[in-house]
Amino acid sequence: MLTAKGAATRRRIVERAALLLRERGVVNVSLDDVREATATSKSQLFHYFPDGKSDLLLAVAVHEADQVIEDQQPMLGELTSWAAWEAWRLRVVEKYDAQGDACPLSSLTAQMGRGDPRTRTVIADLYQRWHGMLAEGVRALRDSGEIDPRTDPEQAATAVLTALAGGVAILQVTEDITYLDVALSDALAALRRRCPA
Repeated sequence: MLTAKGAATRRRIVERAALLLRERGVVNVSLDDVREATATSKSQLFHYFPDGKSDLLLAVAVHEADQVIEDQQPMLGELTSWAAWEAWRLRVVEKYDAQGDACPLSSLTAQMGRGDPRTRTVIADLYQRWHGMLAEGVRALRDSGEIDPRTDPEQAATAVLTALAGGVAILQVTEDITYLDVALSDALAALRRRCPA
């Protein structure tokens, strides 16, 4: 168990390593680069990350997954009206348009290997949290009478998240934000069509 000071030091290393990895890419960053950028000794780095680069990459992947959620706040946590959903959609499109195909989490997980159970756990946890927040938003619309009371929040959230993830995947290959913009707009339009008559 880390002390408060130790936890703060570890967090500082992870945050600065994340910035370095975003700038240079995973394959172009060594532990020596991280040590230099974070002003830490080799023993200190291995104290916090005993397995070296693989441990550090995992910690950065967890940090970047948290950042994916954080980048969508406060909108993602307040999906209680159509205006809020539209503000969230605009935030997502704006964020991914700015980063293009350089999604930090995607590049890290590709480097670590999706076959690694630890990588799958990070990604699965991210999608589970994301899905849960979207489902809460759908539930808020249903409970306020803005969509059909028979709407299944879990199913609707799955449709929205799948549209988003698919749009991001195509964006990363084509560098064209249109796929994400259209997929997410259509997913929300489908949700809106569930308005009571």
